[in-house]
Amino acid sequence: MAVGTVLVSGGTGYIGSFTSLALLEHGYDVVIVDSLCNSSKVALDRIDLICGKRPAFYELDVTDEDALDRVFKKHPAIDSVIHFAALKAVGESGEIPLEYYRVNVGGTLALLRAMSKNNVPNIVFSSSATVYGDATRFPNMIPIPERCPIGPTNTYGHTKAMVEQIITDHIEAERNKLKKAGQAFEHFNGALLRYFNPCGAHPSGLMGEDPQGVPYNLLPLLGKVATGEREKLLVFGDDYPSRDGTAIRDYIHVVDLARGHLVALNYLREHKPGVRAWNLGSGRGSTVFEMIKAFGSVVGRDLPYEVMPRRQGDVLDLTANPALANKELGWKTELTMEKACEDLWRWVSNNPRGYRQDPPAELLEAMKGSKSA
Repeated sequence: MAVGTVLVSGGTGYIGSFTSLALLEHGYDVVIVDSLCNSSKVALDRIDLICGKRPAFYELDVTDEDALDRVFKKHPAIDSVIHFAALKAVGESGEIPLEYYRVNVGGTLALLRAMSKNNVPNIVFSSSATVYGDATRFPNMIPIPERCPIGPTNTYGHTKAMVEQIITDHIEAERNKLKKAGQAFEHFNGALLRYFNPCGAHPSGLMGEDPQGVPYNLLPLLGKVATGEREKLLVFGDDYPSRDGTAIRDYIHVVDLARGHLVALNYLREHKPGVRAWNLGSGRGSTVFEMIKAFGSVVGRDLPYEVMPRRQGDVLDLTANPALANKELGWKTELTMEKACEDLWRWVSNNPRGYRQDPPAELLEAMKGSKSA
């Protein structure tokens, strides 16, 4: 019998697919809803290939409350939601803010309303370190703890901070209502997972990030430079007050990040804490130049780049203080940034067209071999 049934919104996306895999591997049943606007249905095949289980899947837009309601009605065992479905590019969010608010905020409202109608009390939210904005504006806030004041500097960060507030207000209101009525209220819980820079791929080389169109994150862009699909990497700013002038970020392997969602969900179900925020990061900051060098050493050659002016909304340092998640969730990163580079290179070099190609036979053979071993 399943441990529980989880609806994963945005579950065919990068982090959503890895989290769905982790849930299935740990005894959960998984129902994915995704519009496929920036992901591929093939992710479902790869999940199945790796763990031998396939999530239920519905193609729908997270802003469509009626469609969500129908999925909940069809799967009455769903007791929790992990919410990834969102637009996620910082730069683009400043160009089309209304679309970011429509999808990220409007989609969350539709999802929470459908959850309420169907008595689904737990939600784990895919938030972001961007909610902190420029933490260097406060003394002693780098690495960033959860008590750092919220102050996003771009539209994407604003949508994430707004959704955190909406979830907090909703869970607290539901708990208070039930408490006043003298009824059990502890089953309403929310986790706000503020994560830093996800990277890497599945060690098998069969699953990874497959953005449709131009990727916005550093490592996938480096992957495209390494395969020759892009001529060079654009580095935005080399005049930051860091050790080499480039911005500092905390890179976290996507397998560690997926495990973070699993343990956060388990924590909500077991401890019933109300609403909690946790940073998911390694606590180690790397500069852009250090990442270019690390990935280049895995590929075996220097990768070309060009320095450009800083981008609006970018900040110097987003390094996590993950002590709270270490202590409360018993979670910490186990895979290094170098391992993330190795796994990413295995993915992009073997799957240059991502999910728009069949996986190489040798990777499938290796996977079969590891299963029978």
